[in-house]
This record gives sequence, C-alpha cells and structure tokens, in this order.
Amino acid sequence: MIPRTLFSHEHEMFRDTVRKFVEQELLPHNERWEEQGRVDRDAWRKAGAAGMLCCDVPEEYGGLGVDFLFNTVVIEELARAGLTGPGFVNHSDMVTPYIVSLGSEEMKQKWLPQMVAGEKIGAIAMTEPGAGSDLAAIKTFALRDGDDYVISGQKVYISNGQNCDILVLATKTDKDAGARGVTLFLVEADRPGFRKGQALRKIGMKSQDTSELFFDEVRVPATNRLGPEGGGFKVLMSKLARERLTQAIRSATAAEAYIDWTVKYTQERQAFGKTISDFQNTRFKLAELATSAAAGRALVDRCIALYLEDQLDAVDAAAAKLYATDLHFKVADECLQFFGGYGYMAEYPIARAFVDSRVNRITGGAAEIMKQIIAQRMFGGKAK
Repeated sequence: MIPRTLFSHEHEMFRDTVRKFVEQELLPHNERWEEQGRVDRDAWRKAGAAGMLCCDVPEEYGGLGVDFLFNTVVIEELARAGLTGPGFVNHSDMVTPYIVSLGSEEMKQKWLPQMVAGEKIGAIAMTEPGAGSDLAAIKTFALRDGDDYVISGQKVYISNGQNCDILVLATKTDKDAGARGVTLFLVEADRPGFRKGQALRKIGMKSQDTSELFFDEVRVPATNRLGPEGGGFKVLMSKLARERLTQAIRSATAAEAYIDWTVKYTQERQAFGKTISDFQNTRFKLAELATSAAAGRALVDRCIALYLEDQLDAVDAAAAKLYATDLHFKVADECLQFFGGYGYMAEYPIARAFVDSRVNRITGGAAEIMKQIIAQRMFGGKAK
C-alpha cells in the first residue's frame, strides 16, 4: 500500500520500543485484565518509565517534550495489538492537554510529572445519564461559595473511572445559560463527597475500566477551575479536533491490523482441499477492504499533518473520525466472517476486535453527530 511519510527515524525507533513494551509487558496480561475489568496500576507505572505516557508534555513538567507523532505511535501500537484496556490514550491525549493549556503553574508542577510517570491516572468526565453528545445539556452543577465551588451531580461511561486519581470535570455554573454556562474543573479523587460507582459491565473493551462517578457537595478551590467561568464549552470545542483525531488514528490502525490477521489466517485455513485464500471471493473481499483502509489511512495521515501545523479544525477531524470508525467496524465484521465459527470464540483476537470496535461509532461523538457537524458546514450552518 501507499508508503507513509509522516514519521522520522526517531519516531520509528520509538515505535520499536513501544512495540516491544506492548508485546512483553501488556499482551501477556490482557486476558487477566479482561476478567478483572481493569488494567493493573503497575502497568501504568511501567508505561510511564518507558516514556509512553504524555509524550508531548513539556520537559519542565517531566514529559519528553516531543511532537504529537510520538503520541501517535503509542496510539497505533496499542491498536495494532488489539489492546483496548490500557486507558493511556484517554490519559495522555484527552486529559493532559487541558492541564497543559489551562492549568495554573502550581497545578502543572504538581500533577503533570506524576501523570507522565504513571503514578497518577487521569479521566475526563463529560457524559451524563441525560447528556451524551449534547454537552450543553449537562446537569452537574458547581455553585460558587466564597473561594470554593461546591459540586453536585453524576457522570457515566467514564473511561479510567475506577483507576482515576484526578479528573477534568465538565459542570454547569449557570443553569440557564446553555453552553455559556459550562465550566471545567480539575477534581482530585480523594475529595470528600466524591464517589466512584461500580465498574460498568460492557459488551466489549472489558479491560478498560469504565465507571459512573458521583459528586455529593464536593468542595474544590476556585484555583482548580480550568479556564474562565462559563468558558468551558468553548474550551471543550477547541479540544475536540485532537479527541476525534485520536479516535480516527486508533480505528485506522486497528482496521489494518484486522486485515493482516485475516490474510494470515486464510493462508493457513483449509477448505475443500485448498486454503481459504485460494478462493476468489476471499481475495476480492480482502482487496476491497485493504483499498478502503488505504483511503482511510491517507485521510487520517493528512489530518495528523494538519494537526501538527495547528491547522486541523473540528469538522475535518469529524470527517476522519466518521470514516475511520465506520470502516473499523465494517472491517472487523467482514474479517470475522472468514474465521467461521472460530471467529465467534472469545479467545480469538478477531472476536474481541468485533465487539471492541462497535463503541468507536459512539464514543467521542456518535456517527450521526459527526454527520450533522459536517453537513452544517456544507450547508452554511455553524459547525461544532
């Protein structure tokens, strides 16, 4: 397929390191993590020691101070191995950027080195039982009380929710102001009134700890606010391009991996006196999937290049997410078919891939929301 030109020799050297780490430190434990519903904290510390967490955090806060392509390598290698449990991507690419761009100097000095080291785990808490893609509809409320805010409410489907030590929390500080009433806070998990619900049972991504979170008059200092009061929605929108791009990178890479697994399997599996790969249907179908994956890869890599130049907007990122996540699920479904009954057995990676891939068309903004966003720009509306 078309050669990639984004990565330098240094990036590929880092990729070799990450791939070895994944093979030696993560994959051997994945089945156990799936059974227990979370990844061991020790794996986070080892990933931190290997330089796999928060790669682009500035050196003065403990990071490598490198470009986003190093983060991309980590996203891709986890996806290539079919690992959906380690919530490193949420931690590094969805939580940390808020602290880097909006946190006080004290906040950065306190939390970022620990996050880089894997000693403290971050989560981002936006979704609520009655507010998913429509963030302006959230109900969790932060009431100003002197130098503090008192927060009450509930969040759901929060990745890293069980393991988290800190979280970026979306609240309302003005119930009647719609999107203009959204405010963000950094909330420590040891604050009185904060409670983690039971780990949620999911059909896929079983080793990714996911939880409900409850806030019962949790008191946080005003210095924990991220950005201005009422400015949270604008900040969230500014970070969406990276979040959507991250989803697209993961999906594009996973689709390529599933095709590789299937090509190998069909060359080994016998039927009617020859390998499955000898049948024209097999060859044509996999050729179609590989071509679609190559098109997706070209789109995603172009969006990565734009992001590196600070030119990627949320709408183009939405297009990449829409295409890549739809393709991700399609490839998982059609590749599973070639495995026959084995493809339905949980011990086969393609079976786990099938159920794991489904959520990507929902998380980070449902596919239908992505279509609406793209259409709004096409027809002159305001895109988000």
